[in-house]
Amino acid sequence: MSSKQGGKKKPLKAPKKDVQEMDEEDLARKQKMREDAKLLKEAQAKAAGKGPIGVGNKKITVKK
Repeated sequence: MSSKQGGKKKPLKAPKKDVQEMDEEDLARKQKMREDAKLLKEAQAKAAGKGPIGVGNKKITVKK
């Protein structure tokens, strides 16, 4: 008899950690990610306030 099972079996997924099981490294990593996201959001807001780069200061030369 032939079996229809081909290829590799998928590995079992690791169980998710509960909030109570988080150690100091996980908490520090999450805090760092929050700070980076905050800085990124501030930088995006600051960049959105300005116009496109290289527009406005065009030098015009006149032939005499």
